Amino acid sequence: MSKAKHIITIILLLLFIAQAGAKEYTVKDIPMVHLQDRTRYVSNPDGILSASTVSTIDSVLYALEQRTGIQTIVVAVTGIKDGDCFEFAYQLGKQNGVGQKQRDNGLVILLSTEERCIQFVTGYGLEGTLPDAICKRIQTQYMNPYFANNQWDEGMVAGIRAVGGILDGSMENIAQDEDDDADLTGLAVFMLIFLVIMLSIRYSIRKASACPKCKKHHIQRMTSHLLYKKNGVKREEVTYLCKNCGHVFKRIVESSDESYRGPRGGGGIFIGGGSFGRGEGFSGGSFGGGSFGGGSFGGGGAGSHF
Repeated sequence: MSKAKHIITIILLLLFIAQAGAKEYTVKDIPMVHLQDRTRYVSNPDGILSASTVSTIDSVLYALEQRTGIQTIVVAVTGIKDGDCFEFAYQLGKQNGVGQKQRDNGLVILLSTEERCIQFVTGYGLEGTLPDAICKRIQTQYMNPYFANNQWDEGMVAGIRAVGGILDGSMENIAQDEDDDADLTGLAVFMLIFLVIMLSIRYSIRKASACPKCKKHHIQRMTSHLLYKKNGVKREEVTYLCKNCGHVFKRIVESSDESYRGPRGGGGIFIGGGSFGRGEGFSGGSFGGGSFGGGSFGGGGAGSHF
């Protein structure tokens, strides 16, 4: 029994040491391998991905950049500081200026095994080609089933191939998942409610334009008497004549006062403009090094946990 306790203690100690030794990366800690070699796109400092997987992904992304100009960085690490996968990936793209400056066509893909997250962040120019829903779908269908079993190589290769197929046009459709079906159901319900409301409004307007006696829509406004004006609204007593049956009747009508100019002394509304997420761009200094063009990043992309 004593020997078994010693073995358990040693195992727990080793696990503690391994956990304590796992590095939590900051954005500046991530090696930008593309700056040393323009054919490399995968930063894999902890060796999470195998050498053959890294080579495969580099080949796919190099071919993608040659065909489309899209710049991508892929990062696979054990852990990140503060654990916010979106913010970390966003800052990777922003601080390194990934993507061409005029096209903002950068893409960052982050895998953190400790956070158990996969995160895509897109430059402004890719948000239409690679929208949030497609990013999420690629993760849930191609990557997360592998990642859930710690199969990092298989999940990353499958996901990168799907991303490349979407961006170069060779993969046109990705099957919808259950979340998308739920979104479509919600949209259908919203449209149905909207239609009912519009039909109710139309019915009310049509009813108001009918003669209360013969129900025909041949009424003509004859005279009106102003009851009051207040805060841009005026109320009138209007006399109508039905041209079909000759019936004369009155209704109280409210409408906007076109002569109303608002409270005196009010200030205008100022709408300011500014820029957000503009990377400066970096270039490699060694022979064969690549460069980033200074692309801008917004909030596009998607992330998920597995």
